[in-house]
Amino acid sequence: MQASLFRMPEEAAALQARMSERPKQLQLAPKAIGRKRDSERDVLRFLVPERPSGRDLEPAEFKPSRKYPRVESSASAVNGKEDLVVDAGLSLGRSFRAGWGPSAKIIHLGQLCSPLHDANSTILLDADGVPFANPSSRLSFASFAALFTPSARSFEPTLFRLGHALFDELDLHLQDSVSVDVRNRIYAIRRKAELSAWLEDAVAPAVDGEIKHHVSAHGAEAAFSLLTGHQVEQACEATMESGEVKLATLISQAEGDYEFLEDLRAQLRIWREDRVDVHINANIRKVYALLAGIVDILEGSNGSGIELCPDLLIAEGLDWKRVFGLHLWYAQPMDASIADVFESYEQHWKNAPERAAPPRPWYAQADAVNSESQYWRLPSDADPPDALYHLMKLYADPACSLSNIMSPLSFGPSPLDYSLPWHLYIILSRCMRIRDFADRDDPGVNRGIDDDETESRVEGHSPSADLLTGSYASQLEQMGLIQEAVFVLLHIEGSSGREKAIKDLLARSAPLLDDWVTRGLAGSLKIPLAWVNEAKAIYALDSGDVYDAYILYLQAGLYQAAHDLAVIELAPEAVIRDDLQLLRSLFDKIAGHPVDGWHVRGKAFLDYAHVRTRVPELLAEVLDAASVPDASQASELEEFARMIPRLVGILPDILRDRTDPRHNTALAEMIAGLTRELDKIDPLALSQAQAKPMLSHEATKLRHLHCAAHARFLKTLQAAAAA
Repeated sequence: MQASLFRMPEEAAALQARMSERPKQLQLAPKAIGRKRDSERDVLRFLVPERPSGRDLEPAEFKPSRKYPRVESSASAVNGKEDLVVDAGLSLGRSFRAGWGPSAKIIHLGQLCSPLHDANSTILLDADGVPFANPSSRLSFASFAALFTPSARSFEPTLFRLGHALFDELDLHLQDSVSVDVRNRIYAIRRKAELSAWLEDAVAPAVDGEIKHHVSAHGAEAAFSLLTGHQVEQACEATMESGEVKLATLISQAEGDYEFLEDLRAQLRIWREDRVDVHINANIRKVYALLAGIVDILEGSNGSGIELCPDLLIAEGLDWKRVFGLHLWYAQPMDASIADVFESYEQHWKNAPERAAPPRPWYAQADAVNSESQYWRLPSDADPPDALYHLMKLYADPACSLSNIMSPLSFGPSPLDYSLPWHLYIILSRCMRIRDFADRDDPGVNRGIDDDETESRVEGHSPSADLLTGSYASQLEQMGLIQEAVFVLLHIEGSSGREKAIKDLLARSAPLLDDWVTRGLAGSLKIPLAWVNEAKAIYALDSGDVYDAYILYLQAGLYQAAHDLAVIELAPEAVIRDDLQLLRSLFDKIAGHPVDGWHVRGKAFLDYAHVRTRVPELLAEVLDAASVPDASQASELEEFARMIPRLVGILPDILRDRTDPRHNTALAEMIAGLTRELDKIDPLALSQAQAKPMLSHEATKLRHLHCAAHARFLKTLQAAAAA
């Protein structure tokens, strides 16, 4: 490996000796030799062996490597747009490609994702034979959270990690003998601990950024910032470094018992009554108030009506998640439930929005920088709460439904981005069965059997769910993700609506249905090939490729559409070109299939081709025999004599578009051909059938009249001779 990648000293000496023996014109230029390190490509260029002719070749002009200017991250074209695609490392090409780092660690920009959702869904057929997607109950918030690296702090991983903390199953490691009350109590404690751990991680960037911007801050100020992120140990270290040992001792007892809280409140009351609070550092008093469980000035009022901290705004400048953390870690007792903490925060920001940050979405916060929000002009009242807040409310309030939390503006700045709401709906409603839309009914019909369940599920129908699914599928369609959009539409609950939505999508996306996409639709998603071919046929017909549309309709099994297309568009042109073989092949593929009007439309063209082909052959056989035709030949000729007038009579109704010159020409050609063959058999059959070739050429009429007159004359002579 060393010899193949790096030059050994011995090899370098041998190379220098060889180059000294080369002609002068092949030696490196002094400027090139003086470079610290030549690329191997340049070295090999000068070591090319001589051609057999022995002629010396002029060396190529040396071109130094092109230098590219360094672009700062703030001026980069991809700044702020890293999350526009699923895998930025793959989509942005070689300049952002993944690579291998030390200890066999992969290094990449973006996210390495996999087809998680469809891999955990089973495609089944309902009672009507229409495929539908049945998500597995194993799909959870943890499944989506695992797609992101542990250091990812954007909104998407934060959302799924919160769902994992609140709704995913917990292994309590308890024996079956443990009572229900004890089990429920331990479950509530574990849930609250999971929420606390998530919140610490979610607010850590804001706390760290605040500390970095106030490096020279007072120890108590840094401690308060750290306490808002529940970083108690770091707050103790900050106060110890600033020499505030007593304050560090109090911080180490954070979330203490009621006696500790009352002692701190008593100290605040003494400072207030003695009016020495104005001489104490405000940050120290804020730490005391926070440790005493005071997060708002109204909560600091004692029994006599004296406010303990009337001049302190504890939650000032904090985002809503940190304010929620104050209630979770300090304001509410340790045995308070998540619902109690949520209600406490909700009352705080609703009663005093100027002192507590409301749960605004991440893009609407003061420090958020998002270029996408400038493209949307939203009404002034379009200010939905953050999706994280909604997810907490969904857990705290059992009566809350998905109808109240699925606004796209809660998840991002685009009112048309339904990706996260749809995935949230699938996890909560279809997989975990925790919440659902308020308009879902219960018809009591079975939809399918899950992978690891033995009983059929009863789904019901929700128009809101179908509307959300259709909106997300439309979004994917506009991005060109046809297979993904079809997969989403497979979650529509009504069979007829699901089939129509998928067929409409395929028809709109027919130009993108290449072989690769078709194999994916038919293989992975079990979409019938007939649906795909029908969409391709509609597109081919719209593009003017009538014959391709006819073939695709046949492949789709839509024989009625193929029949109508052949009668109206293809058969007239085949008649005009007198291509009887093509005319026969058009309708032979449809014969035998149930088609409306077959006997008076498509079969008429087959009969026409049969007459034009068989009558000359039959007459040639009769003339070659030089005798009276046998019984079978005579019977066949009589059948043609009855068939041809009937065909002449129905042709005007088949080719009835008088504004189409092809119909008029084909009709005249068919009548001319039929009457020409009839004149050879029985010219009087047409007049006896009371069918007149009114739309034929004048030459055809004149010839037929001559043949009929001649036949009548011969018939008169035969009658006279017989008399």
